[in-house]
Amino acid sequence: MCLAIPAKVIEKSDDGMLKATVGNGPTCLTVSGILLPEEVEIGDYIIIHAGFAMHKMEKTEAEESLRLFRELAQATGQEAAF
Repeated sequence: MCLAIPAKVIEKSDDGMLKATVGNGPTCLTVSGILLPEEVEIGDYIIIHAGFAMHKMEKTEAEESLRLFRELAQATGQEAAF
């Protein structure tokens, strides 16, 4: 099973690569945007799998998912690092 956490695009390059940060944490990923059916812009949220951006999410949906992941982590005594 794969747990997909929304990542926010913070940088785009001309070669189709995207730099994204996971939540508000320090984790930053560089991934390919070649499989995305739609164009993404800086500030958009994406779902990543195996180094590829697979899906663009609406901001409200992404923020709600992040809130729920943080809440779940807190309920299980964990600290969310995103």
